[in-house]
Amino acid sequence: MFIPSMLLKQLYNRGSLKNTDKGISFSIKNRLKDAELKEISHIKINGNEIDLNQIILTTSESTEIKATSITKDNRIDFPLRKTIQINILNHDPLPIERHELEVSVKASPFGNLKLSVNDSVVDPAKVEKKLPRDEMDDFGDEIIKERQKYISEFAKKPINHIGKYSIDPHDLAGNIEHFTGVAQIPMGFAGPIKVNGEHAIGEFMIPMATTEGTLVASYNRGMKVANMCGGIKVSVVDDAMQRAPVFEFIDARGARDFVQWIKLNFDKIKEEAETTSSIADLVYIDHFLSNKFAFLRFNFKTGDAAGQNMVGRATFAACSWILDQYPGIKNFFLESNFATDKKASQINIMRTRGKRVTAEVTLKKEILQQYMRVEPAQLDHHSRIAAIGSFLSGVNNTGLHSPNGITAMFIATGQDVANVSESSAGIIYTELTEEGDLYLSMTIPSLIIATYGGGTGIGTQKESLELLNCYGKGKAYKFAEIVAAVVLAGEISLASAISSSDWVSSHEQYGRNR
Repeated sequence: MFIPSMLLKQLYNRGSLKNTDKGISFSIKNRLKDAELKEISHIKINGNEIDLNQIILTTSESTEIKATSITKDNRIDFPLRKTIQINILNHDPLPIERHELEVSVKASPFGNLKLSVNDSVVDPAKVEKKLPRDEMDDFGDEIIKERQKYISEFAKKPINHIGKYSIDPHDLAGNIEHFTGVAQIPMGFAGPIKVNGEHAIGEFMIPMATTEGTLVASYNRGMKVANMCGGIKVSVVDDAMQRAPVFEFIDARGARDFVQWIKLNFDKIKEEAETTSSIADLVYIDHFLSNKFAFLRFNFKTGDAAGQNMVGRATFAACSWILDQYPGIKNFFLESNFATDKKASQINIMRTRGKRVTAEVTLKKEILQQYMRVEPAQLDHHSRIAAIGSFLSGVNNTGLHSPNGITAMFIATGQDVANVSESSAGIIYTELTEEGDLYLSMTIPSLIIATYGGGTGIGTQKESLELLNCYGKGKAYKFAEIVAAVVLAGEISLASAISSSDWVSSHEQYGRNR
């Protein structure tokens, strides 16, 4: 299996080269996929080959394995994200300067792998004070307590609440670094809300984590009204996740010709990208030319994962192949800021990032009058004026407060909360019907959610998703429909409160001024 050289370099843990009391050591981490080591072919330091009898491998289980004992009949597991420390015994200390390392192994399913990197030995006298870490098991009880003690002594304050948790820290590998404890955020439930989706069908109780008074009550009020009007219809209309590399050439013509080559070689690029994941599906590549730069926007489907890391790995693999194949590339960056990761942007409103979802409801006139003390015409009129305010202020949302519900649900269900910056975009539309009712719809063009992977498998967050029957594979569209329905319920409630002048009094009753 061909692995581009750029991708192979990622296996090496930068900054891990050090002198020890037994010799020297460095570490590698599997960033490809589950594998087995069948042989250590050779290790070279500054071009000098090391005697395999000097080499001992240490795993996170503190198991020591002689390099000479690894054979095709005596393989060692090297799962994804696992780190192996390579210790070279009785080696003279390396000078504090840059050194060349070469590691050659045989591994299944890759075959022969050879990575060549440069790394520097750090001067121990210049190492800054830093949090305690354990390179091989940074989620063990001892190292966590050591960190808590370090922080408590550093701040001269006790750690009480932070250090209490019910989750297994080892389950957090890949979710957080320097794990020290947890942040406890109050949770309430709103609902039930009736969702008439294609994937979410029925009534759901909505977990919301927040410290903002009135928020849960407000969404609960909007859900009640929506239910009385038959529930909220929701449709997922598009799905995409991007990574946007940029390639630099000596002139604009070079960039233009490169884009034509990309179009002709899409099938091969797709094949290379998808070798990194069984889920990532490269659907198309947008191109945008400016000056002497070719900006490419790789568009993937990512199943039930939010997918930013997944598409990053896949795009990196594809670009590694491109760099090995196409001459004349002057410079390359994996991300050009054109995917607008975790930033609100116009391109994602137009082109979709994550899930594009539309929620709709027709609010009956008599229900609005009786329960919200507003007329449909009031809400429609306010919506039109608010659209002008949105235009004048340049915001990415013509609605009122969709980030409130999205953030509360994101925290409760283990989403990457920074994605609210993109997911906050919303396009609201109102229309008075011939019967005098109010049709209301909200399109969320870049709702970035996951029901599998990331933080969704952690204790509280997994439990919250399970209460919605949205945890695991095959549930992302369902969860997206529920989130969109909740957003629309929140719009109903706040719009009615503003139009009926209940907004301030509600905050007085439920909020901080109570």
